[in-house]
Amino acid sequence: MLRLGFAWSTSSATTKHIAQARLSTGSLLRKNTLSILISFSTDMFCDCFRSSGVIFFSMASGSNGPDRSKTPKHTNRLSKEKSSYLLQHAHNPVDWYPWGQEAFDKAKSEDKPIFLSVGYSTCHWCHVMERESFEDEEIGKILSKNFVCIKVDREERPDVDKVYMTFVQATSGGGGWPMSVWLTPDLRPFIGGTYFPPRDSGRRPGLKTVLLRIIEQWQSNRETLESSGERVLEALRKGTEISASPGETLPSSPDVANRCYQQLAHSYEEEYGGFREAPKFPSPVNLMFLMSFWAVNRASSEGAEALRMVLHTLRMMALGGIHDHVAQGFHRYSTDSSWHVPHFEKMLYDQGQLAVAYITAYQVSGECLLADVARDVLLYVSRDLSDKSGGFYSAEDADSFPTVESTEKREGAFCVWTAGEIRELLPDIVKGATGAITQANIFMHHYGVKEQGNVDPAQDPHGELQGQNVLIVRYSVELTAAHFGISVDRLSELLSDARAKLAEVRRARPPPHLDTKMLASWNGKFPYLVTRFLSKFTWHLLYWSEVEGFLDDYAFVVCGLLDLFEATQRVHWLQWAEELQLRQDQLFWDSQGSGYFCSDPSDPTLLLALKQDQDGAEPSANSVSAMNLLRLSHLTGRQDWIQRSQQLLTAFSDKLIKVPVALPDMVRSVMAQHYTLKQIVICGQPDAEDTASLISCVNSLFLPHKVLMLADGNTEGFLYQRLPVLSTLVAQEGKATAYVCENFACALPVTCPQELRRLLLE
Repeated sequence: MLRLGFAWSTSSATTKHIAQARLSTGSLLRKNTLSILISFSTDMFCDCFRSSGVIFFSMASGSNGPDRSKTPKHTNRLSKEKSSYLLQHAHNPVDWYPWGQEAFDKAKSEDKPIFLSVGYSTCHWCHVMERESFEDEEIGKILSKNFVCIKVDREERPDVDKVYMTFVQATSGGGGWPMSVWLTPDLRPFIGGTYFPPRDSGRRPGLKTVLLRIIEQWQSNRETLESSGERVLEALRKGTEISASPGETLPSSPDVANRCYQQLAHSYEEEYGGFREAPKFPSPVNLMFLMSFWAVNRASSEGAEALRMVLHTLRMMALGGIHDHVAQGFHRYSTDSSWHVPHFEKMLYDQGQLAVAYITAYQVSGECLLADVARDVLLYVSRDLSDKSGGFYSAEDADSFPTVESTEKREGAFCVWTAGEIRELLPDIVKGATGAITQANIFMHHYGVKEQGNVDPAQDPHGELQGQNVLIVRYSVELTAAHFGISVDRLSELLSDARAKLAEVRRARPPPHLDTKMLASWNGKFPYLVTRFLSKFTWHLLYWSEVEGFLDDYAFVVCGLLDLFEATQRVHWLQWAEELQLRQDQLFWDSQGSGYFCSDPSDPTLLLALKQDQDGAEPSANSVSAMNLLRLSHLTGRQDWIQRSQQLLTAFSDKLIKVPVALPDMVRSVMAQHYTLKQIVICGQPDAEDTASLISCVNSLFLPHKVLMLADGNTEGFLYQRLPVLSTLVAQEGKATAYVCENFACALPVTCPQELRRLLLE
């Protein structure tokens, strides 16, 4: 679909260094007739940015290309890989290598440049580039003869992806997938871009032209190419450095939070919600920040406006085509401003964050629609993305075959409908309705179905959705019921029955490719659903995979374990979170500048030691870690983790002060430091009804700055050993009792849920 821009991608220091790098690189490329690469790569279609997860467990997965039932003409080394994405390229006429020493040695021994291609298995434009270029015999020969060709799954090696995406951003002004980068034999990039068509098209050069020009320049002007790349890398090393200055302190929480609110309000789109015109992402990090902002500014007009923006956005998304009304869950983003026509890919990390956002909004508002949508998301994940191990798969592709006889996939084919299909499926006359009205008439009216299709051609650049309909709720149930003269209850029954019939038909369609990787980081977003997976696999995978985990894995799994502890009050989840946090500190903490590196900073194949400084489609691992450390300190009594959380936030203070909207999840951590966390201690028997009533009272409220623990009287247990103060807190008169403690002082104990609610909302 439409290529997206990338806002707030660099700090002010980074911007300065990158601007200088762009000038020097652009000048060099113009002099050497390669400037066309840079200008070309910035306005191509590609799958836009999102934060990365990490692969630790891989299941076999079907190919996303055309029918492979016949014996393939070509087979390369990727056929031995586990990654779904790499396997999709195993039969290209390209001599592909996976990222590794064999490829590096070949490049050095043959003194050839490296062509690095990075993507992921459900990336639409990655499929397009494979079909157009990597399955092309002529292009395959050029690549194999003149380059060492390396294919990387960005979800398997996010560390590699981050390094070279940073370079592409710096030299082209944007980025996305597929990512195409040319490297020297010692892995230093000198040219980069995203999607390239196979042949020249108008002013746009094709991949063949690009390859031939690079070959020519490598042979005739290699020294200049190499030196230009090195200058960019040096600028990036300086520009991407994030560290705390000596004596620097935490930025002011009210100032940072207010500025973040103002920046979000400035970009807010009033009619349909969201934070840009088009295309629109769900952006749960923005929504969660705004609800936290409201929680501490309830009495102000800014607080009320923050909550209004959240609720309006969530309602509009729920009604829009980005929400799958037939098979549940949310698609990745909307190509238009009204949330109507999505990019049909479904990602696990979106579902996890959106479920939390809708549940939180329900806590705040009591609005049943929001709770229904949260259940809807969880149903989709547990039904369609669930593995028998208890974990969840990564993604569903946007593309699929329209029919079993089709030989070419189309985006959205699995999800869209013609008016004729719906009339055929829903022909029954509805008794009691005004006129001879069929179930199809009611359904088509409510969901905006048109005879000619309801997709604007501007949202369908390749004509794949011509004549098709993307379901979008056009009217409230009250208006639709009144329009046809039936009751709201009767209408709800009719719509539910119709959706079930459509779902049955969809199940018979050729399904989209399912990426069956299970990523530790993304599964960490579903702690309540993946307890069996966490118990059985994650520890083994973190310690015995080819790479010993990445920061994202540790941060998100620790967060999930802390959520799991507070939900179940089973101490082993907290113990495990503590152990993983200690390991994270050992592997990734920057003892010089504070904050966590994204991956092992000692890896010699990674040219940049990066700390992600943006909360995008996912919160950054540093943002998540700042809150993890704070929660752990209050649950375990470790004061050094409070200090570490403060040091981390201080390292990012420049961006937090100037562009906090780039890090809304980290702003929440700054707020938590300022307002301090309440320790809510319930003293009582774990299975007692009065204990459950007090815990239920806490869980019914949105309290962004709290930790919850159960003191069951076992003074030999983990919690009592770590927090001796618990021994002084006892149940009153034999009843379960709640203590609300803050800054080493506790309020008077309460035994009534209503009194506890009042105390928590003070």
